This record gives sequence, structure tokens and C-alpha cells, in this order.
Amino acid sequence: MAHEHDTQAVEKAPQPSAGLAVAVSDPVQNPGLPPHRKRITDKDPKAEKRAARIVYGLFYFSVASSIWAVAAYMLFPIEDGSMASIRNNNLFIGLGIAFALLAIGIGAIHWSKALMDDAEVIEERHPTRGSEETRAAVVQSFADANRESGFGRRKMIRNSLFAALAASIIPGITLFRNLAPNDGQNPVELLGETMWQEGERLVRDPDGTPVKASEVTLGSAFHIIPASLATLSHHDGYLEEKAKAIVLLVRLLPEQLTESEDRKSWSYDGIVAYSKVCTHVGCPVALYEQQTHHLLCPCHQSQFDVSDHAKVIFGPAARPLPQLPITVDDEGYLVAQSDFTEPVGPSFWERH
Repeated sequence: MAHEHDTQAVEKAPQPSAGLAVAVSDPVQNPGLPPHRKRITDKDPKAEKRAARIVYGLFYFSVASSIWAVAAYMLFPIEDGSMASIRNNNLFIGLGIAFALLAIGIGAIHWSKALMDDAEVIEERHPTRGSEETRAAVVQSFADANRESGFGRRKMIRNSLFAALAASIIPGITLFRNLAPNDGQNPVELLGETMWQEGERLVRDPDGTPVKASEVTLGSAFHIIPASLATLSHHDGYLEEKAKAIVLLVRLLPEQLTESEDRKSWSYDGIVAYSKVCTHVGCPVALYEQQTHHLLCPCHQSQFDVSDHAKVIFGPAARPLPQLPITVDDEGYLVAQSDFTEPVGPSFWERH
């Protein structure tokens, strides 16, 4: 009975009409392209010239914005370290760079929409060949693109674009140039000396709390700076000295440490201290994996083995992180035995 009921239900199901079947089987007709509408710049020479003036005006505005970014770098220095100086420096330099790049983008879009050739083109697909005819067609396509865009003909637009692109690089060069030493000193010598010295207490960054060896628990990692750093103001080079002296303090089981004979006295009861400045390009190495004892640089993924002299086990870094020799004073606080015995930071400083 159930089978007969199912059969009757199938027989009573509505069937598609013949007209619907014909509509589905008919192919969709190609509507073709809509009628071409000329732009105002195609019909009015004055509008064309006005559009051209807007384009190269934007490009020259980009040049002025790039120059302003460089001027703002000098007009709003941050040597005093105050928040107002930092805010003004970042604001006005950022505005100059932003307007420089924005003007190039808007100018290029307006150029393409108002002045370049506006004809619709349909290209049929065909097999790609390397014949002489194909190469000749490629050359011709470049010539056509030059003609349609007016790149070779519109000298004011072309030259202003070149000027804007060239000027947009200047702010970056200015900012990065100031990172290099400007007093004639050798970078290796500058990075070979930090504020660490014999008896210098290890304190937490940034609150300056001294650290006792008993406070460093197994598997923990402390961000450390020298205690005397608190005596420096931003005007006296606080940031520069801190950038060289920052240290990561880690505690392992003493038997987990692989130490050479000349470095066995550099640690204290499994506590080791290594520079946080990556030996690749100087990024802060601060990601510690407790189970593997690996330090990870977030910039380019260099990895260092804390249990084995912070040697490089992965990534582009060329040498281990410099180790800070440490011990404890009479009160149980961790102190440095000396400064680093090698330059901190990127290895490229040592190349001649």
C-alpha cells in the first residue's frame, strides 16, 4: 500500500509546461555594448585643458607636500621628549606624506578618467604564440597605449608625475638618514658600549624596580634596564641608551643550561640575561617560549636558544644575542658583572 501511495504521488506531481521548457532552453542573447557617451573633455577643448591643469596641479601639490614633510621634520623636533613635541612631529610629518601620496593617486585616477582614450575595446581570446607577428603586436600595443594615454604628448602631466614620484621618496630618506650616527663615530664603537657596568643593578622596565634573584621564578621572563638609566632625561639621550641596554632576564634549571667554560660564571643559579636587540636588524626580541627555551624576533622570525648561549637556530640573524654577565650583591639583588663583551644589535654594523 505504501508503494502504491508513493506512485500516485509521483503521478500527481505538477509537470513543467512546454512554454517554460522552451524558455529555459533558449540561449541568452548578447545585448551588446550600450551607446558610447562622450565625456565633456572629449567635446570641449577648454574642459580638456582644465582637466590637464588639475592633474599636473595635483602632482605638483604632491611635490609640495613631500617638501613640507621634510620641513616639518626640522620645524617640529622631538629632542625634548615631551608628548606635545612627539605629537606635533608625527602629525605634521604624517600629513605631509599622506597628502603627497594621496595627490598622486587622485591625479592618476583623474588623468585616466578624464583625459585618456575613452573607447571601449573587446579583445578575443586566442592562443599565445611567440611569433614575430606577436612581438610586433606587443610593440604596437605599447605605442597605442602611449598615444591613448597621452603620456608622451602631455609633457606637463608627465614631468609633474615624475617630480611627484621622486619627491615622495625624500621624506623617507630624511627620516631614515637621521638614524645613522652623525658625529663621525664608528657604529661598532657606539654599539659596543652601553650603560651596564660592574655592580649596576638590574631593574624592571619601565617602573625601575630592582630584581632579586629569589623573585625570578622558573620559566619567567623579565624585561630589564640598568638602574642608572633613570638618571637620564630624554634630552640627555635616554631613548638612545635604553635602546642599546635593554635585556631579557630568563630563569631555567641550571642543568638545562649549556655553558662554555669561560661563561659558567656569567649566570646565577640558572638565571641568564641576554640583549633584547636582534642581531639581524635590531628589532626587540621579546617573545619567549617557555617549553622550548626559544626567543623569537617578531620582525623576521629569527629564533635564539636561551639554553645554549642564545645561538641562532632559525632565521636571518647572523650571530647569537650578546650575553650580559650577572651575579647578586650582598642584598640578593641581581647586578651586572660588567658591560656586554661584544657590540649589541645588528651584525651589519661590523661589515667594512
